[in-house]
Amino acid sequence: MLQKRLIICLDVRDGRTTKGVKFQGNVDIGDPVAMAAEYYAQGVDELVFYDITASAEKRGIMIETVKAVARTVFIPFCVGGGIRSLADMNAVMLAGADKISVNSAAVRQPDIISDGACHYGSQCIVLGMDVKSDPAMPSGYGVVIDGGRVNTGLDMLAWAREAVDRGAGEIVLNSIDADGTQNGYELRATRLLGDAVSVPVVASGGAGVPEHIPQVFQKGRAEAALVASMVHSGRYTVADIKEAMAKAGIGVRGC
Repeated sequence: MLQKRLIICLDVRDGRTTKGVKFQGNVDIGDPVAMAAEYYAQGVDELVFYDITASAEKRGIMIETVKAVARTVFIPFCVGGGIRSLADMNAVMLAGADKISVNSAAVRQPDIISDGACHYGSQCIVLGMDVKSDPAMPSGYGVVIDGGRVNTGLDMLAWAREAVDRGAGEIVLNSIDADGTQNGYELRATRLLGDAVSVPVVASGGAGVPEHIPQVFQKGRAEAALVASMVHSGRYTVADIKEAMAKAGIGVRGC
């Protein structure tokens, strides 16, 4: 049975893990290093670390925090936020990342995708794509950057296909409409994207109960599911989510 991945996201601002709803109203919820250690102990498959204000503030990523997390976990670790050049990518990889996520910078400088893929391999380059419902777009979804602050005028599917052509090896689809609501993933957007590209799609934004994760694999056709609020709140553990996956007939890693 093909196994699916469960990923936990640590959105970090000013060195602290934070969480909001629809990219707004963020509050401090803890130390990212301690939280990474806890989720690793629980058996999560991968971790993602986003410095969520680095791009908007036009600064580099908090590399010392990345190093501290990388020393704590021994699972695939993806890092994004404020990465604008190969030098930034190199710094993140040397700090212990296994994958590099580019988002706002990739829209402004698409060559960063192909340059990164050339130097590190497509398997290391992840396109983070923040989308909002937009009836004016062919797909029905438009791409936004800088933490949802700037509309790009790009259609979700058109940008995803270009990024894959340039060498992106994975796409994390962040639905701003669903983010933090805990009402479930944006299944339509996830399914559209999964059908349109040849690389794995990671669903992000909206998970609130363990049953939402099997749904996004079965109905959204995602290859991996990213969660945040539902575990950060302490209501559910990695074991709770993987149990729901197994009961739904989803291949579970580590079980």
